[in-house]
Amino acid sequence: MNIFGLVRAVSRSLRTYAESLTAHEAGSDTVRVRRTMLVYTAIAVIPAAALWGVVYVIAGEVTASYVPFSYLPLTTLNLVFLRMSRSYRVFEVIQLTLIVVLPALLLIALGGFVSGSAVVFWSVLAPVGAVVYSSRRSAWFWSVMFVVLVAITAVVDPMISRENSVPEWARTILFAGNLLGPSSIGIAILAYFVSQNDIAYGLLNFERDRSEKLLQNMLPEQIAARLKDGTENVADRFEAVSVLFADMVGSTVLASKLSPEDMVGLLNEIFTGFDEITLNHGVEKISTSGDNYVVAAGVPEVRADHAVVLVRVALEMCDFLSRHAATLHTAGRDLKMRFGINTGPAVAGVVGQRNFHYDIWGDAVNTASRMESTGEPGRIQVSEATYELIKYEFECEERGEVEVKGKGVIRTWWVVG
Repeated sequence: MNIFGLVRAVSRSLRTYAESLTAHEAGSDTVRVRRTMLVYTAIAVIPAAALWGVVYVIAGEVTASYVPFSYLPLTTLNLVFLRMSRSYRVFEVIQLTLIVVLPALLLIALGGFVSGSAVVFWSVLAPVGAVVYSSRRSAWFWSVMFVVLVAITAVVDPMISRENSVPEWARTILFAGNLLGPSSIGIAILAYFVSQNDIAYGLLNFERDRSEKLLQNMLPEQIAARLKDGTENVADRFEAVSVLFADMVGSTVLASKLSPEDMVGLLNEIFTGFDEITLNHGVEKISTSGDNYVVAAGVPEVRADHAVVLVRVALEMCDFLSRHAATLHTAGRDLKMRFGINTGPAVAGVVGQRNFHYDIWGDAVNTASRMESTGEPGRIQVSEATYELIKYEFECEERGEVEVKGKGVIRTWWVVG
């Protein structure tokens, strides 16, 4: 394994350990990621503190070396405290205090800004990190603490200024390290946080797109857009729409012979085929209830050919059943449905606050239902209102007068082809 592979492996192990310490934390995944970053930062600074301590010992500044060396046991104890107490807030305060105070103490021990090679710059990890893994108020607090600390050290610098025993070449290297070290860790923190945010936003966009697709499958596009804009109780009156009811013949007997799974599978195959037909013709599927399938044309967009297109839909549904009767899920060749169509004014829209469903109401809808229930298997029965709109487009056969519940006697026609 090369050096870069080793670094990646160590980094991955440290991140896993940091995540284990904050896995119990309440809150969203984003909150846990942010808190994990503080633990990760606390651990990542340990090698730098150890290296700086060794350099100061070699240079003869043993007293100064106590400061970076003290970071190791203090951080370790704080990590142990976090694991045992599960109190992240206390851990955060202690760790950020260490990050702010220890570089300032080291600066004093080394004899000021110049002699200390700007070691106080390590304190910037507290406000920079707090922006990522803490609250906005906490970030402001630690930013103020950093500014105050730098101001105090600047004031006392003339009083503590002295030459230390660190060689000039080592002091230059340490100066570069004091700039690159916290900068690199700060950039790594921000990069990781941004990457996690990108993942979170990607998932959010994915869920939003999926929700919008689901909403569009449940509701017409125009209606879904109005609901998203905050419109409540979306409902519109239409002067002329056509409504189709399709109902399976003998479904009760069939259901007694099939298992629930087979019955659902049969309905799914039939209605999936019907869905494709409605989509191809641009009409609106209103609902499926048991073995009943309802379609409307002329809603939510007004169209002049609503009756004609809905008869075409009914004819294609009949053709679909006849073509697929032999292959439909466990169904016999005699599987048939009744179709009924009526035309008239209606109201269509969405009501309620839960389980949104685009529905249609009115006498025209009730009559369409009666056209289906009084029809015959495998045939399409239309009312006189519908017939007047389609008689020049399709071959129709007058059935005569039919007794319709709630409507009395009305004239109806069969659509032959």
